[in-house]
Amino acid sequence: MRLFVTGATGWIGSAVTDELLANGHQVVGLARTPGAATALEAKGATAQQGDLDDPAGLATAATAADGVIHLAYKHDFSNYAAAGRSEYAAVESMLDSLAGSGRPFLIASGLATGTTGRAATEDDPSPFHGPDSMRGGSENLALEYADRGVRSVSLRFAASVHGAGDHGFIAMLTDTARERGVVGYVGDGSNRWPAVHRSDAALMVRLALEKAPAGGRVHAVAEEGLSMRDISEAIGTELGLPTTSVDPGEVDAHFGGMARFVGLDIPATSHQTRALLGWRPTGPTLFEDIAAGAYARDAASEVA
Repeated sequence: MRLFVTGATGWIGSAVTDELLANGHQVVGLARTPGAATALEAKGATAQQGDLDDPAGLATAATAADGVIHLAYKHDFSNYAAAGRSEYAAVESMLDSLAGSGRPFLIASGLATGTTGRAATEDDPSPFHGPDSMRGGSENLALEYADRGVRSVSLRFAASVHGAGDHGFIAMLTDTARERGVVGYVGDGSNRWPAVHRSDAALMVRLALEKAPAGGRVHAVAEEGLSMRDISEAIGTELGLPTTSVDPGEVDAHFGGMARFVGLDIPATSHQTRALLGWRPTGPTLFEDIAAGAYARDAASEVA
C-alpha cells in the first residue's frame, strides 16, 4: 500500500516508517523541514512538504494515498487548547477526503479514558469530544467516520513508548530529576503508567493497518501499569539520585509542563489487541531500558 504518514520522522513515526518499508509498503511522509525530508528519502520513503496547519494540503496528500497513518501532534504544553483545535481541523480534512472510499485511517491517541479503579480496555470509549477537548477529540472524530466509509482505527499508545533516544515522558522525568537533584513522584507514587518498547509499538501499528476493523481501538501496551514510585526509583538508581514524594500542591513548581500528566493513574490492558492482531511484544521492558542506559545523558541526544 502507498501510505501517507504524518509524524513519519518522529519518535514513534520513524520506527513505524521503518516497519512499513521493511514489509513492502510505500511511505509518503509529512516533512515540516528540509532535514526531515532528507531523512525520509534516505530510508527510501517519499517526502511530502507540509505541516498540520495546512488542512487542505493534508487532504490532498490523503486523497492520493491508499491509506493514512496519522501520528503527528503539536505537543505545545503552553497552548494545549490551540493544539487541540489544530488537530481537529487536520483530522477532519483528511477524513473528509477519504469518506466513502473504504480506505484505512489510523490515528494516534492516548489511554486517558476516564476509567478509575481498573485498567482501561479497548472497549472503553474516549471521553473527549470536540476541538476544545484533549487532543481535539480527534479519536472520537475519526471513529465516527467508520459509518461514513472510512476504515478508521484508534492507535492508543502507552504513556511510555520507551527506548534509546526517547524524548518523551520518561526522558522529561529524567531531565527534571537531573535539574532538581532528586527524582520526584506525586503523593505516595502509587499511580500507574503503562509502557511499551518503541519497536513493539511500530509492529502493532503495521498489524493494525493490515488487520484491524473499522471503528476499532487497539492498545500498544506491553506492561499494564508500573507505579510511578517504582519508575522513579529505577531512574534514581541509574542516575545515582535519591527519590522523594512531591506534595500535590508543589507539582506544578517541581514538574513544570509535566505536571498535568505525572500524577495520572492510567493502567491499561492489551488482551483484545493481542488476540485480534496476533501481536506479541518482545522488546525490552521499561526498567530494562533504564538500567541499560537508554536515558543516560548521551542517549538523550540521539536522533531516531
